[in-house]
Amino acid sequence: MSTRAEAKAAAGDPSPDGGVNSAPMLTSSKGFCSVRHGLALMVHLCNFAISTQQMNLSIAIPAMANGTALPGPHNTSAEEPPPGDLENGNETLMTSKAVAPVYDWSPEIQGILLSSLNYGSFLASIPSGYVAGIVRTRHLVGTALFVFSILSLLTPLAAEAGVALLILLRLVQGIAQVMIQTSQYLIWVKWAPPLERNQLITLSVSGLMLGYLTVLLAGGFLSETLGWPYVFYVFGGIGCACSCLWFPLVYDDPEDHPFISTGEKDYIVGSLAQQDCAPDRSLPIKAMVKSLPLWSILLSQFSENWYFYVMMAYLPTYLNSVLQVDLKGSGFLSALLLAVAFVSVILGGLLADLLLSRKVLTLIVIRRLFTATGVLFPSVLSVLLPWVSFSLGITMAFLVLSFATSSLCQAGSLVNFMDIAPRYTSFLRGLSLVFAQLSGVIAPTVSGFFISQDSEFGWRNIFLLSAAVDISGLVFYLVFSQAEVQDWAKEQTLTRM
Repeated sequence: MSTRAEAKAAAGDPSPDGGVNSAPMLTSSKGFCSVRHGLALMVHLCNFAISTQQMNLSIAIPAMANGTALPGPHNTSAEEPPPGDLENGNETLMTSKAVAPVYDWSPEIQGILLSSLNYGSFLASIPSGYVAGIVRTRHLVGTALFVFSILSLLTPLAAEAGVALLILLRLVQGIAQVMIQTSQYLIWVKWAPPLERNQLITLSVSGLMLGYLTVLLAGGFLSETLGWPYVFYVFGGIGCACSCLWFPLVYDDPEDHPFISTGEKDYIVGSLAQQDCAPDRSLPIKAMVKSLPLWSILLSQFSENWYFYVMMAYLPTYLNSVLQVDLKGSGFLSALLLAVAFVSVILGGLLADLLLSRKVLTLIVIRRLFTATGVLFPSVLSVLLPWVSFSLGITMAFLVLSFATSSLCQAGSLVNFMDIAPRYTSFLRGLSLVFAQLSGVIAPTVSGFFISQDSEFGWRNIFLLSAAVDISGLVFYLVFSQAEVQDWAKEQTLTRM
């Protein structure tokens, strides 16, 4: 293995300001056909797997609780035909085999079931971020993905056993999910050259959007044709397959990867030689609390996710109730917008790295510019939505632009924590998830209150509040954000708790 001194010699001495653009220009001949981009594809598949399994209950629960199964013991429909029905016995048996069990769940129980995964994620966000800094990322992510997927396969059995067991299963899935979400960023601390970090991260994160899109398009079809259990079987099986690929193909450090070329390994190690990213089990809590750049990222996470969660929760309802689009059409249009976001996330990462590598803009300018674009455009367009509701075409054009530009935040403030404290990446990712999930709890609740109070002006108030929250977070971020490693995140930090 190369020593730290050798790596620094390969990269050159760091400049006084520690800026990315001051490092010597290192190039890799492999480009996109490289091990690091293959690694990004594996993380992409991992995110795809967890996002499909995150939403599978939302897709399946209408059939689980409100299906048209034949009445029978335990609310199941896979019963044999009545003994005296000889004429239609075979036909009834064939039909009943295709109908899945249906359960007598109240709306309150359904709400708890749908929220239980988020409860697990919320409770485990910060602890999992700390654990991820101790346990090897390769083992933690791969094991968590496997557990998450196995539990998806067991979901139909858990539902048959009772609501309590199903809630417990979803809680454990939430813990496994947040471990994956916090740990995966640690991979890029050692694998992503500074001039390629945006494209590698956005390529991997785009798997979430592709997963949401896929489960929206395929989940209902599986539920209607094969029965709702297959929603869990298919996507759980995909997750198990991804976890089996994970262990032989993913390694924590390019130094340990058996398939990487010497040229690519030297390029990655040399480009990261100036970065102090050695993991540290102790946390400078006091310094973190006083860090305005860190607070700017956390508040930005809260404000930007406010708009995202409002759209995810109420977009089909808005299309149906305001624009008079039927449920099937609203589902298709929602999937279309997710497809736009999927493409925009990847293109945004590529554009950010292009501007950085060509030295057109500095890293902090890129973070602020992409964040401002990803906030201002969606805010203005969403406020204008009530005024163009007379036209489905104009509304969809506004929504497409809104989803496309909001995705740029992924190359802006949403990855800024890796710039200011790479050695605490997993912990800060877990901390930022807490703020994002708080937004996910508050935003849909407040939006539902507005709609229930005034159906005519409720949507206008929802969009105005969303814009106000988003822009407030943006202002704070633009004033206090930074892109260089903070003093409390460096090795020589003395004050710790």
